[in-house]
Amino acid sequence: MNKKTNVFGVLCFGMSLLGFAQQQANSTSVKQLDEVVITDSRFELKRENSGKTVIKISKQEIERNQGRTVAELINTKSGIEINGSRSNAGQNLGVYVRGGRSRQVLVLIDGVQVSDPSQLSGEYDFRLLNLNQIESIEIIKGAASTLYGSGAAAAVINITTKKADTKKIGAVFTSSLGTNQSESDQNYNVADFNNSVAVSGTLNKFTYRTAFSNQFSDGLSAAISDTNEKDAYSKYGVDVNLGYRFGNSFSLNVYGNYTDTDSEIDGYDSNFNLVDTGDEFNNKQSRVGISSKLKYEKGSFNLNAAFSEYERNYISKYPSIFKSKNYVVDAYNKYVFDKTFYTIVGLNVIENRATFANKEAFTIIDPYANFVFVSDFGLNINAGARLNNHSEYGSHFTYNLNPSFTLKAENNRYTKFFGSLSTSFITPSLSQLFGNFGPNPDLEPEENRTIEVGAEFKLSKSFRIVGLFFNRTEKNTVLWINGGYLNATDKLHARGVEVELSATPIEKVSVSANYAFTEYNESLARRIPKHKGNLQLGYDFSKSTFASLSYHYTHERFENSFVPLLDSFSLVNFYLSHTAIKNKVKFFGGIDNILNEDYEDVPGYVTKGRNVRLGFQLTL
Repeated sequence: MNKKTNVFGVLCFGMSLLGFAQQQANSTSVKQLDEVVITDSRFELKRENSGKTVIKISKQEIERNQGRTVAELINTKSGIEINGSRSNAGQNLGVYVRGGRSRQVLVLIDGVQVSDPSQLSGEYDFRLLNLNQIESIEIIKGAASTLYGSGAAAAVINITTKKADTKKIGAVFTSSLGTNQSESDQNYNVADFNNSVAVSGTLNKFTYRTAFSNQFSDGLSAAISDTNEKDAYSKYGVDVNLGYRFGNSFSLNVYGNYTDTDSEIDGYDSNFNLVDTGDEFNNKQSRVGISSKLKYEKGSFNLNAAFSEYERNYISKYPSIFKSKNYVVDAYNKYVFDKTFYTIVGLNVIENRATFANKEAFTIIDPYANFVFVSDFGLNINAGARLNNHSEYGSHFTYNLNPSFTLKAENNRYTKFFGSLSTSFITPSLSQLFGNFGPNPDLEPEENRTIEVGAEFKLSKSFRIVGLFFNRTEKNTVLWINGGYLNATDKLHARGVEVELSATPIEKVSVSANYAFTEYNESLARRIPKHKGNLQLGYDFSKSTFASLSYHYTHERFENSFVPLLDSFSLVNFYLSHTAIKNKVKFFGGIDNILNEDYEDVPGYVTKGRNVRLGFQLTL
């Protein structure tokens, strides 16, 4: 039976304890540096000077979530729901942010846009990523088309990969194993294996990094059924990055990666019932690129270029193959007039190609400009504009205005008030225009406008709380209606409230919590919970031992007229790590869904019950 838990009571209770502990706490002995954010402006700015609530997933947080996937980690952040991340490893993922869907969330890898033009919404598949190869993740929510172009309507997720070791040669080997079982089949067989190895170093002006990773999961069916059929999932990936610094002013990196995933999936019978089948899905990604920077006295010229190729193969009674290519070039100049005024001017070129009945393509050429003003009296302004030039739709103008005001106090404390007015432009995907499933070449592009106001309070070096209200208006929303894609005739309005808190109330104890309320004015939003909350308590037993207990609440969600509502659910997870042998070896383990909650994430598909994992990391 599904066990419903009231998130409001838990969060309020936790915050009450936190407030009491904050009054009693002594100052922490660990020196904390001012946090720097980049994604909202492309400049390194102190968080207090940023007009956005940037979610930053640090290297430390990633290391404390080893054994999890990228989607599982991002899913714990406020206002974000990655549907399918709690199911079989081969389950398709849907990304929902502030009422927006996958096509309104833009993914960057090292600052370069990534997308699969053959996907229904042109989205990027998070299953192609390995968390062990990622250094940090920054997430900004709201319209960000000015800096990042089409698709950046609800959020931008910027993923930074790991860099080369500063030693001549270094190596990191990580391995974990665990169960992979549903709530009703608690057999505790080892059925999930993850391994990765990375070798990197610096030889004078030359840097190198190469990594290999693989995953195999079994023991869990894709669809809910009465049979004992299990659907296996396997993935392997190779990453290479080579860099050279030509003196102090010019640097060049060349990189490439290849990922291959294989999934056993379940399909539908002749009556459109989801049943166990022998279907398979294979997804391959190849990507190469360059990243260069030429520094001069007050700025730098940056050039990023990448080519990606995707092939998705469905093996079933109705087999299909989807192939696509993607070219991205982003050239921009960053100039710092003085300590208060920063500018960026750039040109972004994208070409998407995909093969359906015919080969289809479109091109986007966008000049853009952005500036940041950071005053010495508290006023900060981030503003810019972009002219989107699309081969199918002509030109479209987007803009961003994001002022904030910071009241600074002693001991690194501050109070910040911020607001933003931003627009975005989302072009229909090649699949929606020319694909195999209800295409409509007459679709109009979506237009979004987001208004956001909020406040952030940093009460000490270790206590920060932020709250905001947003309102997002959609025009020409692309919908699937009666077997085909159409533009909505009415505007849609999504609004909500988000609250985030992070603190170290007493020495060795850390607390992070977030809550999001999301609502559509006109209708129920499919698969988007109206209420969602996360709470994590961490404790450092010593410099080498850390433990955390986390609680996640997801409110009931609307699905469709046949499945009106999916029940709310709560998950409790535990994590423990210990470092030994001169910090060379780290052991970690965890228990997810401790209470073995029974719930549905995607109707008709299995979700994970209580699962255990153990692993280690060796650093040389």
